[in-house]
Amino acid sequence: MSSTLFRTKKVEQSLLDTEEPEHALKKSLSALDLTVFGVGVIIGTGIFVLTGTVAKDNAGPATALAFVAAGVACALAALCYAEFASTVPVAGSAYTFSYASLGELPAWIIGWDLVLEFALGTAVVAVGWSGYIQSLLENAGWTMPAGLGSREGADTFGFDILAAALVLVLTVILVIGMKLSARITSLVVAIKVTVVLVVIVAGAFLIEGKNYDPFIPKEKPVAAGSSLDSPLIQLMFGWAPSNFGVMGIFTAASVVFFAFIGFDVVATAAEETKNPQRDMPRGIIGSLIICTTLYVLVSIVVTGMQHYSRLSVDAPLADAFKATGHPWFAGFISFGAAVGLTTVCMILLLGQTRVFFAMSRDGLLPRFFSHVHPRFKTPHRPTILLGVLIAILAGFTPLTELAALVNIGTLFAFVVVAIGVIILRKSRPDLPRSFRTPWVPVIPILSVCASLWLMINLPAETWVRFAIWMAVGFLVYFLYGRTHSRLARGEAAEETPSA
Repeated sequence: MSSTLFRTKKVEQSLLDTEEPEHALKKSLSALDLTVFGVGVIIGTGIFVLTGTVAKDNAGPATALAFVAAGVACALAALCYAEFASTVPVAGSAYTFSYASLGELPAWIIGWDLVLEFALGTAVVAVGWSGYIQSLLENAGWTMPAGLGSREGADTFGFDILAAALVLVLTVILVIGMKLSARITSLVVAIKVTVVLVVIVAGAFLIEGKNYDPFIPKEKPVAAGSSLDSPLIQLMFGWAPSNFGVMGIFTAASVVFFAFIGFDVVATAAEETKNPQRDMPRGIIGSLIICTTLYVLVSIVVTGMQHYSRLSVDAPLADAFKATGHPWFAGFISFGAAVGLTTVCMILLLGQTRVFFAMSRDGLLPRFFSHVHPRFKTPHRPTILLGVLIAILAGFTPLTELAALVNIGTLFAFVVVAIGVIILRKSRPDLPRSFRTPWVPVIPILSVCASLWLMINLPAETWVRFAIWMAVGFLVYFLYGRTHSRLARGEAAEETPSA
């Protein structure tokens, strides 16, 4: 039993699978495309919302240090992802890496985890996008009909038609092709990066030094729980701790980690990259460096413009400019946030469909979903299926309790990838590695520790829900995946026992 549960799929076989005509994705992405994808998915709700929340409830002006701490945790994981993505350039990200190093059951677990992470992430961001659009429409004198707007806080039946429509439109774009997706993403990313740069440059002239005192608050000067009442924060996390001091910075880091979710999605596009050995490390690490720098600068500027105790929770960037007498910038920021969330939603959906596609190609999910479109060379079947399901999920909100699973799912993937790097170095030292994670096993071990530390800071309820989802995953695997996998049926190369 144990030998079948931990049978590994040879890297060579994974690469051969990508050459099968019916299951091969089109290679069209460059290092620039990957970097744009990374920036596109990372810069989103996190930077436009979380700055005010963690500054008010945890770290004050030291929010910049929280972004640095979260960025360091992601950087450690990024180095591990870069080695795997360049060595095993196959769709599926952490799922594929796990199959090559840890074995079939761990691969299934991480794939099942990623399907949930990306689905909830897509739905949550779509709902957030809908809220921004409705706000802009209301400013223009338009109001959504009752029952067709946001469901957060509603006590009657309704359907968020804007959130569902966004997911369906993005589904069509992803079916048509990756290059089209990359072009649309490039345009939208240019808009939202411009918005972030405007915040940094314009806000720098409005900084008052007194707002940085104290830089690391020792206690909370506002009414306890004031920002916990924010529907958007509850929608994303279902919680927001309120301790201050040095520990408040680390607690804040576990919250702002949401702002970095998505850089690992770049790895899911490895199979569709022209030169993955060279471009995957550049895309993953480059996008993370760019976004971390922007996050730190934005948090420094915003907490300098307005005292952290007075920052708003739902729209801290826009409201900080309003408070300093510059309402025009507030409207500009709201527009940029709405546009920017579009790419976040699309790339999360892209990541989920690629993981689902890779699992079906290996037989762990029905092989029906492993065929690509004859013209567009995209995994159209899982894209359409998941797009419709997520559109329904996004429409019937609120998702307050479920959304907290997004963070723990990502961190769990980080842990698995880091362990996988160590194992594959020992089991397959002969593999050509165009990028090698430095200081192995030190960096992967630090990555595991950093991820586990952030996971510990998540609430117990999140762990319970995560365990339930994993239990369902085990059931599906033992009832279907274990006997239908290609390794079990002898359709792939003979398995190699994992280390």
